[in-house]
Amino acid sequence: MYDPTRLAALVAVSEAGSITRAAERLGYTVPALSQQLAKLEREAGTALLVRHHRGARLTGAGEMLVARARRVLDEMDRARHELAQLVGLSGGRLSLGTFTTAGIHLLPPVLSAFRRAHPDVELAVSQYEPPEGVTAVADGRADLALTHSYEPADPVPLPSTVAAEPVLVEELVLVTAPGHALAGGSGRLPLAELAGQPLISMAPEHPPRRGVEAALAQAGATPAVRVENPGYALVCALVSAGLGVAVVPEMVARTAATPVGMRLLEPGSLRRTISVVYRTGESAPAVDTFRALLRGAFGRSAA
Repeated sequence: MYDPTRLAALVAVSEAGSITRAAERLGYTVPALSQQLAKLEREAGTALLVRHHRGARLTGAGEMLVARARRVLDEMDRARHELAQLVGLSGGRLSLGTFTTAGIHLLPPVLSAFRRAHPDVELAVSQYEPPEGVTAVADGRADLALTHSYEPADPVPLPSTVAAEPVLVEELVLVTAPGHALAGGSGRLPLAELAGQPLISMAPEHPPRRGVEAALAQAGATPAVRVENPGYALVCALVSAGLGVAVVPEMVARTAATPVGMRLLEPGSLRRTISVVYRTGESAPAVDTFRALLRGAFGRSAA
């Protein structure tokens, strides 16, 4: 393995045509540069330069080594530049995953703030409905992803290479058609009041919602329509049309595209936690910076 400093010295001599001029260019004394070249020749096991009264010229071995040294030094320069970009957030790429609700209502302001602060970082956004975002981060398709979990629910273990940081906890609330009797009160509605109510269900077999659906069933809500795939916009549209009531995250209720009534529930134990997942054991300034922006933006949303 040749020392890059000595390779650079040999390249400088080949370009300058003499050890004296190369030493001036590199900021060395002539004896110091001569010592570096002598060490390189010992490493190579052959003469690389022919010294003469007008300067120095490369031997055949020296020419071969200089040609390869230039490629090596160019690659090292590019590597230094790319590392500086990543550390300084002046380049590189950040790949993000998000689920639909967060991607529409929470993520855009954070992306905008990141782009203003770090315009040279390329941003890529993909949609992953939980828990696919976790898998995308674990296998390297995304640098970080927004995902969610519900309470009550059985805990879902994360891959050993992935960590999750909660950024927003929100209650699940009742949504009804406008003017519905259950939407009229100002206080919290006991879950028992849902007994006999036709429920727009997110399907009891849907894993993230299974515990929530079980709690609603225990309260006596009667499934009227089952939405088999995650899709809160559709759920709210069905509620707005009077086909039943539903229990959805508060953010969904407040941003519904169709008119709905909303009521907090008692007890407030039905919740959704939005988290950002990322790979552990990696130094990634762009990921760390984006996570900090998420904490701030989602904290304001919670308030």
